[in-house]
Amino acid sequence: MQQVQTAADTTAESIIYVVDDDAAMREALLDLFTVSKKRAAAFANGPEFLEKADIHAPGCLVLDFRMPEETGLELQEKLSQAGSRLPVIFLTAYADVPTSVRAMKAGAVDFITKPFTQQGLFDAIDRAIRLDASRRQAEAERDRLQALVDSLTPREQQVMGAVVSGLMNKQVAGQLGISEVTVKLHRMSLMRKMQSRSLADLVRKVEHLRHRAAV
Repeated sequence: MQQVQTAADTTAESIIYVVDDDAAMREALLDLFTVSKKRAAAFANGPEFLEKADIHAPGCLVLDFRMPEETGLELQEKLSQAGSRLPVIFLTAYADVPTSVRAMKAGAVDFITKPFTQQGLFDAIDRAIRLDASRRQAEAERDRLQALVDSLTPREQQVMGAVVSGLMNKQVAGQLGISEVTVKLHRMSLMRKMQSRSLADLVRKVEHLRHRAAV
């Protein structure tokens, strides 16, 4: 198996992965990224990439659409099955509308035809990395909010669900079969645990969790 080619910039967290069976293309891209002080690693094929790369790392994947052993779409499918959400930018020398549509439907963030301009490639990479960073930030916020919810007692979760649905304390008490004073105590406690100073903020957090769960 061919040794992995690497160009690293330790000041950047995101990494640009390149998978292309054309050695000249791999070397040219690594040289380009090195000069631009971008962190990158290149692989000759899908199996090598899957074996040696961190497919859950922040960054993006620049992927040759047509390769002899395994197509880019097949590799993308394997990444999806492995739970990787690494943004993919396809490169191809044989562009056509059906191929482009197929790639984008499979989840690619861009589809670039060879030969391409340096600026065009960098623009696509910047978009992909921003997309990845935004997704990771949203997931981190979801995890943070879920941890707050998990800190609530079962009764506090019941009270929170009723409150964010628009029920008044008296209505919550009647629904749960507890006193209004008890509802108020639970409400004060859950607001503190959820780090919310207003009902509007609490509703926003709960809706954020529901939205992310539905995605």
